[in-house]
Amino acid sequence: VQLQAFGGGLVQAGGSLRLSCAASGFDFNSRGMGWFRQAPGKEREFVAGINWSSTDYYTDSSKGRFTISRDNFRNTVYLQMNSLKPEDTAVYYCARSRRSLAATPARVVGEYDYWGQGTLVTVSS
Repeated sequence: VQLQAFGGGLVQAGGSLRLSCAASGFDFNSRGMGWFRQAPGKEREFVAGINWSSTDYYTDSSKGRFTISRDNFRNTVYLQMNSLKPEDTAVYYCARSRRSLAATPARVVGEYDYWGQGTLVTVSS
């Protein structure tokens, strides 16, 4: 199993970024995927999740600004981030859900078993 996240960078507050996570080595179509982030000195936190049938879930912080989506032909999951704020600054990780064909997206760290290497998002004020 390999997950490669990319697309991070430096952006001004109010700007947008799209993160991508290319997956390989497993049946992508049957697994939920998620995005997490970790800021310096803080615990890793859930940002958004999507199950195998594209049901999505967000936190209060990400809902309305971020959109998670998946392309099952390209084995890729995306995180479109709009209206970025300085507090969104963190390393963003994609991850694979432990469960196949789950009805709802996984929402906690322990429900994910493989992680990408992370991509840094820095939002300047």
